[in-house]
Amino acid sequence: MRKFLVILDNTTECLNAMRFAALRAANTGGGVTIMAVIPPEEFNHWIGVADIMREEAEDRIRAHFEVFSKRMQEKEGITPELVIREGKAENEIIDYIQENPDIGVLVLGAGMGTEGPGPLVTYMTRASATLPVPITIVPGGMSKEALIAVT
Repeated sequence: MRKFLVILDNTTECLNAMRFAALRAANTGGGVTIMAVIPPEEFNHWIGVADIMREEAEDRIRAHFEVFSKRMQEKEGITPELVIREGKAENEIIDYIQENPDIGVLVLGAGMGTEGPGPLVTYMTRASATLPVPITIVPGGMSKEALIAVT
């Protein structure tokens, strides 16, 4: 089964990327993998403190995932899977795609700010020639109706 890999982060454009991935998966018989990456700089503390911070970060990620998972199950009938990795987001995403041949499309949300689409979209676009899957970039300002129409 082809899976759409979508990145869970704290950006508002992440919402449209999640919706797009769920709609496309439902319409094509695919699946959704939601990936969250914990940056390594969050844990530059003593080992005990770093362990507590890592656990708290994973708890926050799981709570956000549950919200998206429940919505995808109720609206599109899709049960996503969660992957949590630790490291630099760009590297972890590329590594995960290369390790998992069932990933068919990387779905990213583009920011609407004046500073551009965001660092992750910029990096992954530049790396797209070496990726084994296509990238779908979903505009952060795209309406729900427009998303439904294109999926």
